Amino acid sequence: MANRTQFSVGSCNLYNLNEPGNAIYTDSDGWPQADYDKKIEWLQRTLRDMPSDVWGFQELWHKDSLEAVFDHPDLSDYQCLVPEGHAGQKIVCGAAVRKSLLHGEPTWITNFPAEYRMMNGGDDPQSSDIAVQLDTFSRPVLHFKVKPRSNGRLISVHVLHLKSKLPSKIYYEGWYKDNKDYYKKHAEAIGAGLATVRRTAEAVALKMILTEEMKDSDTPVVVLGDLNDAHRSNTLNIITGKPNYILSGLDKGGGDTDLYSAGSLQAFRSERNVYYTHIHQNIQETLDHILVSQEFYDNSRKRLWAFKGMDIRNDHLNEDNHKHDGTTDHGVIRAKFEYRPAR
Repeated sequence: MANRTQFSVGSCNLYNLNEPGNAIYTDSDGWPQADYDKKIEWLQRTLRDMPSDVWGFQELWHKDSLEAVFDHPDLSDYQCLVPEGHAGQKIVCGAAVRKSLLHGEPTWITNFPAEYRMMNGGDDPQSSDIAVQLDTFSRPVLHFKVKPRSNGRLISVHVLHLKSKLPSKIYYEGWYKDNKDYYKKHAEAIGAGLATVRRTAEAVALKMILTEEMKDSDTPVVVLGDLNDAHRSNTLNIITGKPNYILSGLDKGGGDTDLYSAGSLQAFRSERNVYYTHIHQNIQETLDHILVSQEFYDNSRKRLWAFKGMDIRNDHLNEDNHKHDGTTDHGVIRAKFEYRPAR
């Protein structure tokens, strides 16, 4: 294994990538062959234009579909990470890693930690009890390790797809049916609240997993994927720990269990920040993120890898028909780093 001086990670939501004709949710017909071929070609072109050592993917329905994307001479150096037997029955997070970098076997984490708790008797007499009874991720978290340098540390990578902002459906619940005339007026608010609670619970469970891995360990960690929330949202604050970005004084900062947003690091270097990865009702949002531990933060006293820049491919989001064009409905992001340990 060579001692690489450059390392890059990227994330791409595949927009329900499945084999032609396979059902996708309530769409029993799935992708027509022509549309599927356009998706494969667009993804191949995009990944070739934005070469990365590690790719994390969301909304993957079928192992064969991801392997079809990498069935190209320019992409033959990758190993696809997909659960065995994954053949269109549900969506998962997947990845592609340069073969020389992968260390060990990938795992998919479905269950929250056994010690997970979100319950409270109220912080004051005016607050009633609260308890959130969830114990699994909506989409299993993919975890694997890579080693860019033979004499260096393993890098721990987590690929995520947290619960979307789409309001949870409640119309088939018994309590809804028992008082439908009342609840149908409030279905959107209740559904949005449920989606937010689920996404928040997933963020807490993930942070517990990350903290157990990062605390007092100096383990380089990368978290990437479709987090379905903005970089200043409560969801992201839970995961990142809201670190302090020191803008002067190299090698003085860093937090043991904090994560730093590549988007924020890029913004600090730009005169104007235009960073969005999704458009909904004409609102440009940043839902896709690359988060890194202090070992990748320029101003950290424990820096191993220095941030070199972030690329975003999002022009296709301004087109309306992603199915016809073969594009995704999310931007594709990549962050680049250079091996430069702090002195």
